[in-house]
Amino acid sequence: MLANVIYLIVFIILAFVLSIAVKAITRGVEAKQIIKDEKNLDQYKDNQNPNLEFVDQIKELKDLYDKGILNDDEFKKAKEKLLK
Repeated sequence: MLANVIYLIVFIILAFVLSIAVKAITRGVEAKQIIKDEKNLDQYKDNQNPNLEFVDQIKELKDLYDKGILNDDEFKKAKEKLLK
């Protein structure tokens, strides 16, 4: 009878330890995937950087034109310069 109780307690402890191990492994795999995704996102941003700068420059020109800082001729010349 006492042996059965001890076996049951050992089994419960073993099941608990295994559940903790599975959770730890799962978290490690998820963390590795997150790091991989962030690395891919950083590489994507680096590849897109020249295009984003161009778009930002066009938006900046449009803002200056809308505020009246640039007239029509200045805006067209600046835009043509960026497009070349």
